[in-house]
Amino acid sequence: MKTPELPIPTDLNRISPQWMTEVLARDFPSAQVSDVAVTTRDDGTNRRVRLRLEYSSGSGPSSVFVKATDPDHKELLKLTSGIFHEPNLFNSGVSLPLEHPRVHAAIADEATYDFVVVMEDITQRGADPRDATRPLTADQVATGLRGLAKLHGEFWNHRSEKVPSLAWLEPFRAWDGMEIAPLPEALRRLGPSAPESVADLTITDLLERIWKPFIRTLTSSDQTLLHGDPHIGNTYVLPDGTVGFLDWQVARRGNWSLDVGYFLQGSLTIEDRREHEADLLSEYLSALELPAHELPATDDFWLRYRASPAHGLTLWLATLSAGDLWQRPDIALALAERYAAAFDDLDTESSLVALR
Repeated sequence: MKTPELPIPTDLNRISPQWMTEVLARDFPSAQVSDVAVTTRDDGTNRRVRLRLEYSSGSGPSSVFVKATDPDHKELLKLTSGIFHEPNLFNSGVSLPLEHPRVHAAIADEATYDFVVVMEDITQRGADPRDATRPLTADQVATGLRGLAKLHGEFWNHRSEKVPSLAWLEPFRAWDGMEIAPLPEALRRLGPSAPESVADLTITDLLERIWKPFIRTLTSSDQTLLHGDPHIGNTYVLPDGTVGFLDWQVARRGNWSLDVGYFLQGSLTIEDRREHEADLLSEYLSALELPAHELPATDDFWLRYRASPAHGLTLWLATLSAGDLWQRPDIALALAERYAAAFDDLDTESSLVALR
């Protein structure tokens, strides 16, 4: 990876009109930005700002969303999502066949382990970003699953001519560091809602018997391009009901089951997931544009879906255990409850045994 021609801003509150003009030049060549102002800031594991733009000549977007490395979280990102996957994806020239924000520029610098992504402000299209406190309806989840099916089908087992542009894409693997999560604290916060199959877990059980065996199934089965992190907090709903996907920082290569399970189980209330789960999985299968002989076999498809709560359960118990360090506690609790219920309902442990 080359050092970027444009520098990565050290302070997102002080982005210059000249820098933004150069960033927008590919998509808006006549635009000359005259003023840049921060309208909202919402830092987490990355720095995130929404900027209002004004122009001295030409035209461009009235606002953009900017995401960049947070120096305090670089080590965490190295262990988990990584730094360069999202910039690499949007610099690859590969078009993604589902709803996602338009990216105007993605800049990465290997020397400093930094990145910045400038993308459209999706609220300008009436998008409604969601989180776990505002779950999706079954119809909305169906549109998201159809989008994921288009993405997965296009890259299924390297069938797409676009695959060479994604040669850098890493397989989905378990990362280190999860063992430090204070699981008893998460289980205390989960309280009486925790099924017995979850309440009795130790951190070693969770990682060695549940999460890591599931992650290994992702690279020993049908492979495709994964969003990698499609929980509800990385989604938005357009006025026509279409669901889009934000934050491609965990884009990886692996089995479809991670995206489908993680999205479906966390986006619905427990009751709605139980009622609509089978129909929604049929919706995904029907939208996979694959020859009949490449479609997943029914028994294997169901087995891999049953195994998929292992991922959501592990990640959100770990998040819940950390208080408000990584996520709002009410959001972490809602998601931990949903994945715990799915883990118990689907008898995830027995499915993992069957997949070994």
